[in-house]
Amino acid sequence: MCVLIAVNQLGFGAIVPTISLYAKSFGVSATAIGMAISIYGLSRMLAAPQAGSLSDRLGRRHSLAIGGLVTAAGNLACAWASTYPEFLAGRFLAGAGAGMVLTTGQIVLADISTPERRGRMISIYQGTFIFAVGIGPFPGGLIADAYGLKAPFLAYAVLGAICTAVAWLAVQETKDFARARDGGAAVQRPPFRQQMRLLAAKRGYLLVCLVSLMFAVIRTGGLFSIIPLIGSVRLGLSVAEIGFGLFIGSFAGLIAAFPGGVIADRFGRKAVIVPASTVTAISMCVFAFADVYPVFIGACIIWGIATSVGSGAPAAYAADSAPPGMNATTMSTFRMVGDFGYVIGPLLLGFIADVTGPETSLVVGGVMMAIVAIGFGLLAPESYRPARK
Repeated sequence: MCVLIAVNQLGFGAIVPTISLYAKSFGVSATAIGMAISIYGLSRMLAAPQAGSLSDRLGRRHSLAIGGLVTAAGNLACAWASTYPEFLAGRFLAGAGAGMVLTTGQIVLADISTPERRGRMISIYQGTFIFAVGIGPFPGGLIADAYGLKAPFLAYAVLGAICTAVAWLAVQETKDFARARDGGAAVQRPPFRQQMRLLAAKRGYLLVCLVSLMFAVIRTGGLFSIIPLIGSVRLGLSVAEIGFGLFIGSFAGLIAAFPGGVIADRFGRKAVIVPASTVTAISMCVFAFADVYPVFIGACIIWGIATSVGSGAPAAYAADSAPPGMNATTMSTFRMVGDFGYVIGPLLLGFIADVTGPETSLVVGGVMMAIVAIGFGLLAPESYRPARK
């Protein structure tokens, strides 16, 4: 699963440097360029519950493989687009494929992990995810420079096909894995509406979904949109220098992923979620007031570690909250709420930046993250309490 998600997200990272430029080549406005980014997140959000349903009906491998094929088709459509509406349709299709892969991946992790090891396993998976996204822009930029703006989309299409091959040939079907692990007892899955009512009654699950949403808002609205602007305009950094900083942050996050998972397994999920969310909020303020490149690099490292550690523990908390037989619904809903942050993050922080400035936008995002962290710490029950010798 780590290989599969690395292949998939390497392709996503590869197109990050060229999305805006490629959209601009169709002669559209800045708002339309932003729409090309937001529609991808909207499609991912809408695909999440469908991926959960498909995973329960056909199986996890089918959902992963279909997601890879849809990803490949969507990026081919982007590369072959001759008009902006065609490009937008390709982005929507590619987002649906990505949503299926990302959602089903978290369902598989919930299936194969036990509470005692879940923090470690999901943290390694999430660290691989973030690292692949972080290094993707470097080869993507080289490909675009050498072969044109369409080339990264073609590369992502190839990687989507590879993702399908890995899913179908290497990933074991895990739909009944948890039942077999627990002794083979059959679990009668309730209807979908009843499943949603059961999840809505869990206060901790609702709060951890809010934490996931805020991490997505900070990542897409802050890191992808505002922070490169601050680095370029205020600090005078080149694209390569900004990319290097983000790469260092992603690498630091990869190193911190496993220790963060160990802490979550040894001391509980809240012992990781609350500090990581708070440090993520602090990193936004450091970015906002960075006046020299070393401080910018330091903010990248702080952000990378906090985000990597803080992405695994919430997913483990959500998996802990799943009633028997409801891994697919639980994790797909968790993923859908997080992807909603992908949609509103660039719009919300971008609007604040237009009105008050990019620095204020990052500070506001950091304050919102801190409020959610404090609320989770005070109101959410611990989902896993390790046994003490």
